Amino acid sequence: MRPLAAARAIRRVFADPDATEHVFEVIDALEGPNLKWIRARLQRSETGRRLLATKPSVLPLLSNRQWLRALPDGSLGRAYLQFVESEGISADGLVEASEYVRKSAEGEFLWIKDWLRDTHDLWHTVLGYKGDLVGEAALLAFSHYETKNLGVGAIAALAWLKLGRVTDPKLGARDTVRDGRRLAKHAAWFLEVPWHEWLDRPLSEVRRDLGVKQPVSYHPVRSNEVDFSLTAL
Repeated sequence: MRPLAAARAIRRVFADPDATEHVFEVIDALEGPNLKWIRARLQRSETGRRLLATKPSVLPLLSNRQWLRALPDGSLGRAYLQFVESEGISADGLVEASEYVRKSAEGEFLWIKDWLRDTHDLWHTVLGYKGDLVGEAALLAFSHYETKNLGVGAIAALAWLKLGRVTDPKLGARDTVRDGRRLAKHAAWFLEVPWHEWLDRPLSEVRRDLGVKQPVSYHPVRSNEVDFSLTAL
């Protein structure tokens, strides 16, 4: 646990919310025993044990847009492609951002970190959060409940506080972030989903199996629309 490094990185996150590398800094600094907890939980299920043993990578599939485009209409993979193209992002972009932080893990722990990173935008797709400030904060609240990472929780909590100050209360930004945690309490554990095997499945079936009744509905707020810095919290 490196709280001072985390505090510095959190300030950088809020100074430039679009610089994803600083989020990875916070997660890494406040990781603690988090990876051991995730591994232990994966070991308790057949699917989790299989994932740990095979250490699959979903990245090659998510990076192959021609293959994704050929998937059936309404599939998870096609919906993911629509999401990343609408946001102007890519799976490789998250990899590049994560490389900003020196990896301090290996073996199963390194795979868990990569699996969380590479499936992040699939979580967006299933839950319906966009890549705006509110959507990212709400997904972090969801992720904190699922992963128990203190850094993820810290960013989500500060984002909840800041969004209440810089957005019109009628937009319900704080409610959306708070609901991210509520959704996680009723959803399946996303870390043991074999995402690489589910990309051709209908998104409606994926949501049903993961306990997601319907995609969220909220008012997106983009980083260029508000002052998101930590000054004057």
